Amino acid sequence: MTHSLTFDAISEATPGPKWTARWQRSWPAYEAWFVARGGDTGPDRAACETALRDYMPELVPVHAELTKLAGGSDRAARFLSTWCPPSYLGGCSLAVATSHDDIRLVRNYDLSPDLNEGLLLHSAWTGRRVMGMVEFLWGLSDGINDAGLSIALAYGGRQETGRGFGITTILRYVLETCETVPQALRALQRVPSHMPYNVVVADASGAAASVEIYAGGGAKVQPKLVATNHQTDGSTPDRGAFTQTFERSEHLNAVLSDGAAPSTLVGRFKHAPLKQDRYAEGFGTLFTAEYEPKRRCMTLHWEGAIWAQSLDTFEEGTRNIQYGEAAVGWPHHAGGIDWVKIGMEYAAGRQPDWRSFVPDWGNVA
Repeated sequence: MTHSLTFDAISEATPGPKWTARWQRSWPAYEAWFVARGGDTGPDRAACETALRDYMPELVPVHAELTKLAGGSDRAARFLSTWCPPSYLGGCSLAVATSHDDIRLVRNYDLSPDLNEGLLLHSAWTGRRVMGMVEFLWGLSDGINDAGLSIALAYGGRQETGRGFGITTILRYVLETCETVPQALRALQRVPSHMPYNVVVADASGAAASVEIYAGGGAKVQPKLVATNHQTDGSTPDRGAFTQTFERSEHLNAVLSDGAAPSTLVGRFKHAPLKQDRYAEGFGTLFTAEYEPKRRCMTLHWEGAIWAQSLDTFEEGTRNIQYGEAAVGWPHHAGGIDWVKIGMEYAAGRQPDWRSFVPDWGNVA
């Protein structure tokens, strides 16, 4: 069975009708996930907005405007704050290659095609131009700003949680408020994440860093400019053998040790063990993103296709990408939930009967 994912490139300087259309399309499924994973038992709206004001005050007006466009409900406000959200999984491989005149940050995004928004958004919500791949309707899994600062995340390997924000909102914050790697590191160390993640950053000066971020706060810079799905604190990653996180990390270290030119790094991500094709198991490479901080541009790569974009000459458009076998709805290892059907129930004004959608209800990860 093949599966497809439509990628949209959208430019909207301030939140408006284009973002609202994405909210209306995606919110039913996100709301279903949020409710099912206990989002309504988390912090109330006041606590969420206070946390945002304490840690990321520059985003408070953006959050308020997005909440207004989303209808203004308490649930929407809490979801968009991403303060102490439900846990979620992911994959991904990251690396940065540098030379005396070039620097490239490259990432593979590994997940089920059913669980990615496929949205490349170009915006200027706080006055600074930012473009990147959207998650949770306004956060970013990776991106670049008009100073050339680039950033990307990888799941840290375990579902430990603490008091903090969803990492995609933190990445948005970094790109909205920082220009250099040192500034980004200070922000990552100051703003707590709710789960462990690995993040790489690079800037137009040629500086770069790989950072382990811990649940509830704290960050540690790593010696190698790579990241996969485990950390160096002695913890054992979830599904380490399944995701081949150690093999991918060793491969990337070898690539960088061999002195790979920055312009050739992306080619290494298009082959095993970095490229994943287990779409039916919820773990396939959905896209490879290549960021060039000095040129303030990015390129999305798929098998047989590329899509180049620049902050200065961004072009809206659509690409439909075909993949191999893919799971329908949530991948089996996370409970077999069909979020599409659940979203349709919400859209029709009905409260889903969760047990009819989740046969192994007691084992949802």
